[in-house]
Amino acid sequence: HLRGGGEGLPQFVEHELREFLSGGVLARGFARVRCTDCQHEILVASSCKGRGFCPSCCGRRMAELAAHLVDGVLGGLPVRQWVLTLPYRLRYALAWEHRLWRAVLGVFIHAVLGFERRRAERRGIPGGAGGAVTAIQRFGSALNVNVHFHTLAAQGVFIDDGEGGRRFVPSPAPPTDVDVTRLLATVRRRIVRLV
Repeated sequence: HLRGGGEGLPQFVEHELREFLSGGVLARGFARVRCTDCQHEILVASSCKGRGFCPSCCGRRMAELAAHLVDGVLGGLPVRQWVLTLPYRLRYALAWEHRLWRAVLGVFIHAVLGFERRRAERRGIPGGAGGAVTAIQRFGSALNVNVHFHTLAAQGVFIDDGEGGRRFVPSPAPPTDVDVTRLLATVRRRIVRLV
C-alpha cells in the first residue's frame, strides 16, 4: 500500500498510480506497426490512459483539450488566467472531499465572474454575464498533494444583443493590483466562511 503519515491515499489515487505503473506493458494491449517499405515491424504498448500522472497520456490530453478550448470554446476572446492556491491543511481536505473542492471552486468562480460583471456595470453595461473554464490540478510537480485551480476567465461580459443572441463586450484594461488584492480578500473571506 502507498502510505504516508499513517493515513494512506484516497483509493482513486492508488488506482491511478497502479494504472500508470502498468502502462507500456505489452500484456495489457499493443499495436503492431509495420513499415510499408522494408516490412520491419515493432510492437507499441498501449498507454495507461490515465488522467493524473502519466506524462504521455496527460500530454496528449492537454494538447487535445487546449486545441478544443482555443478553437471551439474561447474563440479568440480576451482571457485572463486566475490561479487559486490554498493553505496546506485545506489542500489535504480538498484531496479527500470531492464536495468540498467543488464548493471552494464555486466560491472562487462566483467571485471572479462577479468581479468582471461589476467592472462592466461601472462602465454602464448592466446585465452582463461572464464565462470561465477551470482545470483542477491535484498534485504539484513532485507528486505532492496540492489541489489548486487554474481558471481561464473571459475578460469582459456577454450581454443581450437585442436580437435574441449574445455579444461579448471586453474589459478595456486588465485588473489592477488593487483589484486583485480586493478579489483575493473576498475569496479568502468566503472560503473561510464556507469551511
